[in-house]
Amino acid sequence: MLLYSIIFLFGLTIGSFLNAAIYRLGTGESVINARSHCPKCGHILAWHELVPVISFILQKGRCRECGKTISWQYPIVEIATSLLFLLIFNFQFSIFNEFSSSNFQFLNLAYFAIITCGLVIIFVFDLKHYIIPDKIIYPLTGLVFFYRIFEFLEFNNWNLFGNWKLLAPRSFSEGGEIENLELLLNPLYSAVLAFSFFASIYFFSKGRWMGFGDAKLAFFMGLFLGWPNILVALFIAFILGGIIGIMLIIARKKSLKSQVPFGPFLIAGTFISFFWGDQIVTWYLGLIS
Repeated sequence: MLLYSIIFLFGLTIGSFLNAAIYRLGTGESVINARSHCPKCGHILAWHELVPVISFILQKGRCRECGKTISWQYPIVEIATSLLFLLIFNFQFSIFNEFSSSNFQFLNLAYFAIITCGLVIIFVFDLKHYIIPDKIIYPLTGLVFFYRIFEFLEFNNWNLFGNWKLLAPRSFSEGGEIENLELLLNPLYSAVLAFSFFASIYFFSKGRWMGFGDAKLAFFMGLFLGWPNILVALFIAFILGGIIGIMLIIARKKSLKSQVPFGPFLIAGTFISFFWGDQIVTWYLGLIS
């Protein structure tokens, strides 16, 4: 229980940083060097005004200096990041077995945490600005690509805290034939297919139906999720997008000609597929068998 509490608090802190990164990406400020300040009056925030969630509650969602309201984005992103971190730990690691027995599990945890942070930034930034920032999607895609290569070569037998011993990759048999090539080709094919689908929509509609940033995000999704989980993610994204779109039209918040960012739905589909994709595929195959 203590470990989960630490992860949750750590997630709140990272979520606070992600909020700053989202804001500064939009303004062009330095993500690292700039001081946190009120976006309305420019008031430089003191440390006690930066405590995740608690500061928002104590200040009743308002700036202490100018009294203007603070966006609900801040506590929502902080809490969402914490919950995602807990899900990553709970779904990917066993506290008593894997995490304690393999140093490489720490690298896996860091890898999935970084992916989560990038997707949270893209989710909110696209929702606010209708843009998927290249500064985030390109590094994320590169990270996943190199991770897939390491996974293929099976470098997970390194001893992180001892001698760095590179074992001969078991992906190549004694006869020179490539084994387990699917570990690399599966996500690559998935990425190319997903990208081609969205790029085709973009070029056919001349950008009216889908942005090219969505195609870049789809490539990342295919590389990250692989087949068939990429199908699960895309299916969920289109279902969610359709439901939310209809609800916005009924509520007269949007019209049929209104622009709605699709990136958040793709990211929601990515998380759902990542955590529960295998179960969804198994459930669906059970229905049709």
